[in-house]
Amino acid sequence: MKSTSRDIRLRNCFAVLRHLIADAPTSRQILARETDLSVATVSNLVTDLIELGVVVEVGREDSGGGRPRALLAPNAAGGVMIGVDVAETYVQLEAYDLALTVVDRVEERMEVSENSPDQVIGHIASAMDQVRGRLGDRAVLGVGVSLPGQVDVAWGVSGFAPNWNWHDVPFRRLLTERLELDVPVYLDNPLKTITVGELWFGDGRGVDRLAVLILGTGVGAGLAFGGQLYRGATNSAGEWGHTTINPAGPECRCGAKGCIESYVGAPAILRQWAALGGRPDTGSQTEAMAALAAAWEAGEPSAVRTVETVAESLAAGVANLLNLVNPDLVVFDGWVTAALGDALVPEFERRLAAHAMEAPLKAARLKRNTEERNMVALGAAALALEGHLNRLNTVGSRSRR
Repeated sequence: MKSTSRDIRLRNCFAVLRHLIADAPTSRQILARETDLSVATVSNLVTDLIELGVVVEVGREDSGGGRPRALLAPNAAGGVMIGVDVAETYVQLEAYDLALTVVDRVEERMEVSENSPDQVIGHIASAMDQVRGRLGDRAVLGVGVSLPGQVDVAWGVSGFAPNWNWHDVPFRRLLTERLELDVPVYLDNPLKTITVGELWFGDGRGVDRLAVLILGTGVGAGLAFGGQLYRGATNSAGEWGHTTINPAGPECRCGAKGCIESYVGAPAILRQWAALGGRPDTGSQTEAMAALAAAWEAGEPSAVRTVETVAESLAAGVANLLNLVNPDLVVFDGWVTAALGDALVPEFERRLAAHAMEAPLKAARLKRNTEERNMVALGAAALALEGHLNRLNTVGSRSRR
C-alpha cells in the first residue's frame, strides 16, 4: 500500500517522540540530527506535539553565540497510557506517563482454571479500578492490552487462544463495556507488543530492520521495518515458530510436523531433556527450565546434550530468518531466553555460521534483551500512544503558513 503524506508525517512524529523520550531534555536541532529530518520538519512536528499536550518546553540552553535553544521533554504531568499484559497465570497492568515511565502498577494473580473471557476481564477491571483510584484527575488517553494467541487488531477480537480454547471472542467490546472508559482500547499479542516496546524504548530504537525472537512456551519473530511494526496481510507476520525445519519431525501444537517451535519451544526442550535422562518434571514449566539451566551449569551430561541439540535446531531456524529477512538487529527475548540464555545463546551462536549465508550473517547484530521492565506492558502502552497520536486530527492536518 502506498504511503500517504499523513502516514509519512505520523512516522516522522513517532521517530521524533521516540528520540525525545529516550534523550530528554533535548532541542529541535538535536532531534533533527538524530532523526535525519530537517530542522523545519522537526519544528512543525514539535509544534503539533506541544499543542496536543504531549511535549513541553522545559528551559533553554546556550547555542554558542546565537539565540538560546528551547529544551523539550515529554509532558510527564499530562495524561497516562495503560498497558496490560495478560498471561495464563496473571494480569499485570501498568500506567505510564507520556515519557513512558511507569507511574503505577498492579498485578492480579490468576488460577489456571480462570480462563473464561469474563474471568480475565474481571481481573483487568479490578486492576484498573485500583489504578484509577490512585491517578486522581489524570486523564487516561488509551488502553493497550496484550492477549495470548491470534488477535484480529482491526475488530478487537481474540481470534484463537489455544490454551484457553477461545475462538472469535469480541474482547475489545466486552472490555470496553466492563471498564466504562470513553477511550480507545487496542489489542494485540505479546509478540507484537514486545516488538513495539523494543521500537520505543529498547534496542530497536532507530534500527531500520529489526527482528525480535521470542523464546517461551511458544516461539515467534516480531518484525519491524523503518521503525514500524510489520503485521502482514492478516496480522500473522512473525509466525516464525511455525515454519518447518524438518517435514518428518515431531508434531507441533499447530498440527503441522517439524515446526521450529516443536524443537525450541519450552515443552519441546523439556521433552528432549527427559528423553536424554533428565528430570523435567520438577514443579512448573518455569521451575523445570530453571532446573535444566542449573543442571547444565553443573555439567550434567543430559543437560549439556539437551542444550547442544536445541542450539542446533535454533541455529537452523534463525539462519532461515536471516537469509529471508536480512535484518540489521536480532533481539532475543522471552522467558526461556531469560532462564536458559546463558547456556543456549553461546551454543547457538557457534553453530549459526554453518547454516546462514555469509552476507546476512555479517550484517546482523545479535543481542539478548537486558531490559528489566515488562516489555509486553510497555509495548501495549506504546500501541495506545501511537493510537492516541493517530486519532488526533491536528497531527499533520494544520496548514502551515
